[in-house]
Amino acid sequence: MPHDIDLILTLTAGLVAALILGLAARRLSLSPIVGYLAAGFCIGPFTPGFVAHAGIANQFAELGVILLMFGVGLHFHLKDLMAVRGVAVPGAVAQIAVSAGLGAVATHALGWSWTAGVVFGMAIAVASTVVLTRVLADNRDLHSPTGHIAVGWLIVEDLFTILVLVLLPALYGPKGGGGLGLTLGLALAKLAALAAVVAVAGRWLLPRFFSHVARTGSRELFTLAVLAAALGLAVGSALFFGASMALGAFLAGMIVGQSPFGARAASDAMPMRDAFAVLFFVSVGMLLDPATVVAHWRLELATIAIVLVGKPLAALVVVLLLRRPLAIALAVAAALAQIGEFSFILAAVAATLGILPAEATNALVLASVVSIILNPWLYQGVAPLLGWLERRGLVRSGGAALGEAVVVDAAAHRAVVVGYGPVGRILCRILRDNGIEPVVVELNIQTIKALAAAGLPAVHGDASSREILHHAGIESAQSLLLTASELPAAEIVAAALELQPNIRILSRVGYLADAKTLRQAGVQAVFTGEGEIALAMTARLLRELGATDEQIDQERDRVRRELFEPNEQAALENQGAA
Repeated sequence: MPHDIDLILTLTAGLVAALILGLAARRLSLSPIVGYLAAGFCIGPFTPGFVAHAGIANQFAELGVILLMFGVGLHFHLKDLMAVRGVAVPGAVAQIAVSAGLGAVATHALGWSWTAGVVFGMAIAVASTVVLTRVLADNRDLHSPTGHIAVGWLIVEDLFTILVLVLLPALYGPKGGGGLGLTLGLALAKLAALAAVVAVAGRWLLPRFFSHVARTGSRELFTLAVLAAALGLAVGSALFFGASMALGAFLAGMIVGQSPFGARAASDAMPMRDAFAVLFFVSVGMLLDPATVVAHWRLELATIAIVLVGKPLAALVVVLLLRRPLAIALAVAAALAQIGEFSFILAAVAATLGILPAEATNALVLASVVSIILNPWLYQGVAPLLGWLERRGLVRSGGAALGEAVVVDAAAHRAVVVGYGPVGRILCRILRDNGIEPVVVELNIQTIKALAAAGLPAVHGDASSREILHHAGIESAQSLLLTASELPAAEIVAAALELQPNIRILSRVGYLADAKTLRQAGVQAVFTGEGEIALAMTARLLRELGATDEQIDQERDRVRRELFEPNEQAALENQGAA
């Protein structure tokens, strides 16, 4: 057993090195994942200086995988996959087959077995969830037709990889060998039993459990409940069903994600998930052996070529054969030209079972670093390439291919309403009467249940979280309405403007001093309790004193100037100075 000081040093060194090199990577316009991998290399056994404890780092990495898979499950929605199944399913299957074939051929030429080559090719086929979503979001394509196809494609790859992770130990583990059919049948039976247990727990137990915890009003307890559910089901799947903890975590996330608590669970679990996901990449970077890279340079070059050339070409051909526009085909191909976390997970399992040799991990790490560095640039190069093709008459203006159908965003008229008290209810009614779909963000779980029973869209969680606002569809919303005075309005406004810079924001606050701050933050209209009460009491007092309507209006204008105009003038002056 390692000493406590080893645990603390490994955790501290991993996080500090990841922070420093992650920031350096961002300054160089690279993905932070590159910095995390480099951090692992720096504290690993193949560089001088401090060497982190490999066993502890791997344990942290396992926890990171569990939380990462839980997060993937939270965002997995069957309806999203079904919407693009005509492209995503055949495309992902074809690309996996091409990658497996290329991997098998390339590695067999280097002396590997066909089995090892096929498994290695499957590992190469899986793109990184983190990298894909980051690239799409940075280019504002996450919710475009390209983004929907790419994410659906990635979901199919993830599901295929999860199936492989279940089958490999059954086929090549200690009990594999003689009765192949029996072993495979038992593995699938255990998988079905696990899915049934998780479905029952998720449908009946978890919603009641989360509802009870949510009623306490404690954010800490809800976060603990989310982590307990994720880790409990992950460990239970390994102990009682012989499945991987990653699979149990994925199923747990998928069940929780379909409940009213999905958005809040994703928001509250994100900081812990991201921290341990960083340690996962750090642990992978510790495995990079420069001597092995030099000794097996042909394997590294072949792996990089498959990732950056073979996979994108396969995706491009498949999407075009399925009669999708060239613009979408090129963008999807570029987005998938990288590998990441699932590749390492699959390779680690295969190496433990003796299927893959040691140099396979080094090839994947090097290919991951290279592809993650180049992937944002490849994706950004799609538009110039389409412009070049457009000038030659091969595609229409704007990159749309001939015959492309017009895609209409069904959520084009949407407003996000934070709070569903008396003010929120009235505003939602007015929005619906005028053909605008309101999406309510509310912390009161009873309100969320009532809205869900009425068939009205609502998200349970804290609106100051970007994850919650994303679930509410802030990126495609036209307006954001903050209807309760006790909300952390400044934090919500900052998060909303980061996700949707052009959104119109109307906010309610309790005090005039807060109104000035919110106007400076970019809120177009602020309504204060102090100001409205002063106006109402002024009108009532003057009416009781016998004033005419004209006199009341004049005095109301005077009060409005006294209360609001100094703040508005200050806000205008600050905007002019900026």
